[in-house]
This record gives sequence, C-alpha cells and structure tokens, in this order.
Amino acid sequence: MKTAGIIGGSGYTGGELLRLVLNHPGLTLDFVYSTTRPGFPLSETHPDLLGSTSINFTDQVNLEVSVVFLCLGHGNSSKFLEQNKFSEQTLIIDLSNDFRLSADSEFMGRTFIYGLPERNKEAIEQATAIANPGCFATAIQLALLPLATAKKLTNSIHVNATTGSTGAGVGLSATAHFSWRNNNMSWYKPFTHQHLGEIGESINELQGSATQIHFLPQRGDFTRGIFATAYTAFDGSLEEAVALYTDYYANDPFTHVSKQEIALK
Repeated sequence: MKTAGIIGGSGYTGGELLRLVLNHPGLTLDFVYSTTRPGFPLSETHPDLLGSTSINFTDQVNLEVSVVFLCLGHGNSSKFLEQNKFSEQTLIIDLSNDFRLSADSEFMGRTFIYGLPERNKEAIEQATAIANPGCFATAIQLALLPLATAKKLTNSIHVNATTGSTGAGVGLSATAHFSWRNNNMSWYKPFTHQHLGEIGESINELQGSATQIHFLPQRGDFTRGIFATAYTAFDGSLEEAVALYTDYYANDPFTHVSKQEIALK
C-alpha cells in the first residue's frame, strides 16, 4: 500500500483530492498539511468526509511518503519544495501552474511531466514529478488533441469556455459571491488567459506549426464544471471527424466521445 500526503487540503481542489485518495484502493492517507487548520478534523472543513476519516490537519510534513500532492496557490509550490526536500522516491504531483510550461519543468533535479494522460500517458507512468494541467487547459486540449495529432488544425481556432464558480477557489472576491453570480454571465481575461501558454505549447508541438488560439473565458451561473466549445475549419466529413476522435480516445477511460447534443449536466 502506498502512502499519500496532501499539502494545502482546505480548498475545493484539496477537498476533491481527499475524496479520491480516501477511496483509492492502492493509497492510504498519511497526512494533510495546513498552516491555518492544524489539529482540526478534516470533516470540519469538508463535512462530506464525516465518517470517512478521523485524520486531522497537521503542520508537520512526512518527507518519505510515496506520493505528495501540492494544492497550493500559484507560485507557492516551488517555494514549498525548496523548503521541504522530499525523498527521491517520492512522486510529486503539483496542481498549480508553477511547472506546466517546458521552460519551468526542470526544478531541483526533477523534470516535471505535463500531466494530461490523454497527451502524455507513457511519460506520466515513468515520471517522478508531474505538473497537473489547468482546468480550462484540460477541457480545451481534449477538444483539440485528435486534430493536432493528425495535423488537421487550421491556423485559427476559436474557443468559448464557461466555468463554474468553484473554479475561482474558496477565497471570496467580488465576482464569486452568489448574489453576483446568480442569474449572471460574464467574460474575463479575454484572449489573455494564463492557460493559453500551456495550451499553445502542447497543441503546437503536436501540430508541428504555430496555431493561433482565440480563447474567450466566461464565468457561468453554476457551481461546478466547464463547458467548452472549440471550432475551426476541418477538411473532411463529419463521419471522418467522429472516427478521428473515437480512435484517438479509444483507450482513454476519462474521456468519452458522444454523438448526442452535449449538456453540462
């Protein structure tokens, strides 16, 4: 049985990760590190975990765990790793954007592999450090990977993607309050969103040429999920496009190709 530690488990990402770890047949939860909640039961922050675990948050770190997940704010993972040197045998999985780009992937003797399994499955299986992709970046790349791999993308791609309120994290902001979000939609960071870097790097590497991605992110009137629509010209029939996607994702259990009209629910 492998042991897992979580750094920063009080947010939405940490809560979802806790549920996955606690229900994983090959993992046992060793610790959940928090500087603001040490000594408090996990279930006080995540009530849905009541009865699932008796572990409390701690301000102590076990540097010998089999795998450690970093659920820290962007820019904080690298600082934490500099101050806490984990065993060479510890697999590090970072959920921030600190190591996603190739220019940032080399850190403290490790090479962080971009952690999109539909893109890098074999490399992930051999990795000692993984940089988890961003939320928008995941949705958009899944829409484009089959075309990019087949070198079928045109020079211009347009993407509209709407995210739920939990994408902003647990910290309050003017656009995260229910009274503002309810019955409302808005766009933000038009064509400049930070995930464009990792999307472009991945897609252009597969395509073999520069592809311009016009991405308009939006905030939606729902709590959880992302609804992404990507469109570009395709030199082929609908049947050929469906076959391309079906073949590409045939062995990817997290991704499904559907001929039905897509809905968020």
